[in-house]
Amino acid sequence: MLTVDAISHFPIAPGVYLMKDAAGIILYVGKARILRNRVRSYFGASADGRYQIPALMNRVFAIDFIVTDTEKEALILENTLIKEHHPRYNIELRDDKTYFSLRLDPAEEFPRLTVIRKVLPDGARYFGPYASTSAAREVLDQLTRIFPLRHYPLETCRRRKRPCLFYQIRHCCAPCHGLISGEEYGALVQGTALFLEGRNRAVLDLLRQRMAEAAGRERYEEAARFRDLIRAIETTLEKQKMVLPGGEADIFGYVRQGNSLEVALLYLRGGRIIGGRNFSVAWELDDAEGLGNLLLEYYHQEVAIPEEVLLPLELEDAPLYAELLSEKKGRKVAVHLPRRGVKRELMLLAIKNAESSAAERHKSEQAERETLEELQERLSLPRLPRRIECYDISLFQGEEAVGSRVLFREGKSDPKGYRHYRIRSVSGTDDFAMMREVLTRRFSREEELPDLIVVDGGMGQLNILTEVLRELGIEGIGLAGLAKSRVEREATATAVTRSDERLFLPGRKNPVTLRQNSAPLLLLARIRDEAHRFAVTYHRKLRGKKGLHSPLDDIPGIGDQRKKELLRRFGSLKNVREASVEELQELKGISRELAESIRERLGGDQAGL
Repeated sequence: MLTVDAISHFPIAPGVYLMKDAAGIILYVGKARILRNRVRSYFGASADGRYQIPALMNRVFAIDFIVTDTEKEALILENTLIKEHHPRYNIELRDDKTYFSLRLDPAEEFPRLTVIRKVLPDGARYFGPYASTSAAREVLDQLTRIFPLRHYPLETCRRRKRPCLFYQIRHCCAPCHGLISGEEYGALVQGTALFLEGRNRAVLDLLRQRMAEAAGRERYEEAARFRDLIRAIETTLEKQKMVLPGGEADIFGYVRQGNSLEVALLYLRGGRIIGGRNFSVAWELDDAEGLGNLLLEYYHQEVAIPEEVLLPLELEDAPLYAELLSEKKGRKVAVHLPRRGVKRELMLLAIKNAESSAAERHKSEQAERETLEELQERLSLPRLPRRIECYDISLFQGEEAVGSRVLFREGKSDPKGYRHYRIRSVSGTDDFAMMREVLTRRFSREEELPDLIVVDGGMGQLNILTEVLRELGIEGIGLAGLAKSRVEREATATAVTRSDERLFLPGRKNPVTLRQNSAPLLLLARIRDEAHRFAVTYHRKLRGKKGLHSPLDDIPGIGDQRKKELLRRFGSLKNVREASVEELQELKGISRELAESIRERLGGDQAGL
């Protein structure tokens, strides 16, 4: 085990330290203001109070370090190394949920709001985030009723002979057809941005000023339009509860659950809570260090950065995080622990959300555990089915046959374990032979074995699975075949009924009966349906590619770009075939050798035409 004497040579300077095991694998990357003092804190009596530290230090064989000029450089380098090495003991967010924002680019001729996924440093204004595209579009729809900005690209609208339907229902002011002045449209854009920022008093003051100016110039229609906007905004504000006037902040709260942190993040925009998200991250070290890691990881993504980040505890490096976020946002960002007032109440609300999320997660995990235990008992499995794989075959009229594998861990889908298999050795519609090929290819490889294998089908598919595993000498795995329910209708019956889902096990002629709509059966059906969906999606993709295939794709030296240029220049594949070598050479990048190859290949492929 590594001792404190091994770090006596560490410098008294800022930098990054890398903890490695005996195999040289990086377990943890951290940054420090003073390297020697920070690493020394992992040893001795002071570290024993943190029960998480020994679990890490018992595995550490060596500690390397990289000296930096400043602590800020150390923070940036730490993030870079975490991204490169993915250490086990560092936080790595894997929230695959996409969040949306509203984008407004003041540099456009007539700016408009669009719903986007990624926040880019392009000079545009971003508002949000929103948990779904429907939530973002609902906000957009409400805004266009108040501020009727254009909906479509200018060139698209200008090609029309008259304004679109949005103009008719007063959700667009038709700048593409000159029905509003640039100055008046600019007021709408300014009002939209102020409204999304929650600066409602400034919006109303601006619109009242514009209304008075228009009335003073005897432009009464324009003044009436501003009057209607003011009324619409006042009506909208009556229905909205302001939490913190003009506030814009990300509010973090967390609760520790054993070796993990349950973190809740609330979004305060325009003075109102517009949504939030939750993270459950494995973290066995100090809470403050974990929260700092999470901040670095979260804001490294393409997300909107607010004016304030409120935290549930004091971070020693808070000024550093504020400096980094300010540079990325282009405006000042504050990172701090609120001590009193409304902001502290919001932080406590975030902690309450984290506690609620942790309770729900625990309840869900407990239910999934009970489902797996019941499944183990009913199917007489040798062990708890923590890892379940399911296989399915998809084909249409014997063409483009494919197999699929889906993976569920602890009752939840794990898309990283999904696999497609193109059928190579079987032609026609022999499902059993195709299943044999897929299973043989999968279990001939050295890969983690599942606790339970499910095949989509009845006794026939299950027998194939049993034979393949016996031939490969694989034992101790639970096997099952799940057949879909069948339509049952007697000749004299007036109604159509369906049979129950049928579950087949090796060595049993009759299917096992699981209570319909029971948790174990629903889990197996969900896994089977997911395998079927995954197979069908890939099968349709291959069929679509085959339907779009062109003889030009088979010619060496002809890629997608040259194919497009050939068809654009000659109009059709028939005209390409009839073109002379000299005419083909006129295209940029087409040599005489390639032109002759095109003539030769197309001339001998009558069926392709």
